Amino acid sequence: MPVIVLTLLMGIGFGVYRYNVSFLLLIASLFTGILAMLYGTTWQEINDAISDKVGKAFMPVFIFVFVGMIIGSWMLSGTIPMMVYYGLKLISPAYFLVSAFIICSIVSVCTGTSFGSVGTVGLALIGVASGLGVNMAAAAGAIISGSYFGDKMSPLSDTTNLAPVAAGDTLFEHVGHMFYSTIPISIICLIVYFIAGRSSSVVSNVDLSLASNIMKSLDASFKFNILLLLPILVVLIGSVKGFPPIPVMFLSSLIAGLLAIVFQGSNLSNFIIACSSGFKVTMLVSGDSSSLPANVVTLLERGGMLSMMGTMLMVLCSFTFGGIMTASGFLENIINKLQSVANSDGSLVAVSAVSTAITAVIAGNAYIPILINGELFRNSYIKRHLHPMNLSMVLEDCGTVVVPLVPWSAGGAYMSATLGVATFAYDPWAVLCLLGPIFMILYGYTGFSLKRITDEQKASYEAKWE
Repeated sequence: MPVIVLTLLMGIGFGVYRYNVSFLLLIASLFTGILAMLYGTTWQEINDAISDKVGKAFMPVFIFVFVGMIIGSWMLSGTIPMMVYYGLKLISPAYFLVSAFIICSIVSVCTGTSFGSVGTVGLALIGVASGLGVNMAAAAGAIISGSYFGDKMSPLSDTTNLAPVAAGDTLFEHVGHMFYSTIPISIICLIVYFIAGRSSSVVSNVDLSLASNIMKSLDASFKFNILLLLPILVVLIGSVKGFPPIPVMFLSSLIAGLLAIVFQGSNLSNFIIACSSGFKVTMLVSGDSSSLPANVVTLLERGGMLSMMGTMLMVLCSFTFGGIMTASGFLENIINKLQSVANSDGSLVAVSAVSTAITAVIAGNAYIPILINGELFRNSYIKRHLHPMNLSMVLEDCGTVVVPLVPWSAGGAYMSATLGVATFAYDPWAVLCLLGPIFMILYGYTGFSLKRITDEQKASYEAKWE
């Protein structure tokens, strides 16, 4: 019943009437809480579960604040405008979607973070898409697909490391096995984006004179220099080295502020305002900010810590719903019911795939579905002589990549807030994320890619997990 209520609230309340998602989540939480207490769950148990989820997720959610700071400071320094300028100069509209997917895939593999990829090159690419007149939903979908390529493949990714731990295999076994799904899906992505790039519905509004005007406005408003890439390099190097994200992002913003003072003639006051409330074109020293075209103003006036408060509220409300579902045992009961119908290799893979996807939708993050379903299904896989790497691939393709498709999830909220495109709008274009669960179910029933284990290996795994 809570899942049905949540689905109706989001599908009708948000999908049709565009009511506030945070408020809808609280209504779903209220209904679930009342139901939970009717079934014997105490308020203290609910309170503890919500507090536990919020406490564990506080630092990842707090990163949103620094994302807002980065966007504001990078705008002020000219870092993002410079990337947009050269992107408009170099990328053809017809090849934009393919280019965006490939660029974000490379960056995400190198950094291991979808959030970092979207918040850096993704942010610049969405500006390029706006300037070229490319369909924004399609552009966001290609950016997100590429960014999640690395999130599920890179050894530097937290979920790539977490999935084999939960399933019981090793990191490099997991990464190697992920090629079975990731490569075919990526080829499909490239084909879809290549064909879409020639579709009038995606590039119908392309106006090269518009792009030229944007480039002229940016060139007149900012002084470009190769050193403006330093803030991005700090984030990328920090991600690769595994440094704590918050200090790295704060350092990147400080460097951007210094560059803004040196190259753009800005000042400390503008830097503080840009970081807290967002960049405004009135902060520009070069050119005439009052004469900037409306589309350039819309492109530039973004960021600031305060811009992320709504996103943080949405995520906290989703943790409220997830906490009640966990404390009441409703979530575990749903998974157990699904598990009871798994009587073949195909049905086991399908059930674990559906269970992981449902958990991702309800929990709103990738960690809970990976951990819960890894624990629940790994013995079932071993009993059927299926290697744990089969399960870890399911956890990634039905957990990690499903999260950004959900508006109230941390991933969906972040992607939408950062790229400025509604989650339901980019969902049809996030091809890599959509195809993950489909491929897993298909592989389960066909047996393709299913790695089996011997009786000796089965006994070894069972002894290890007793």
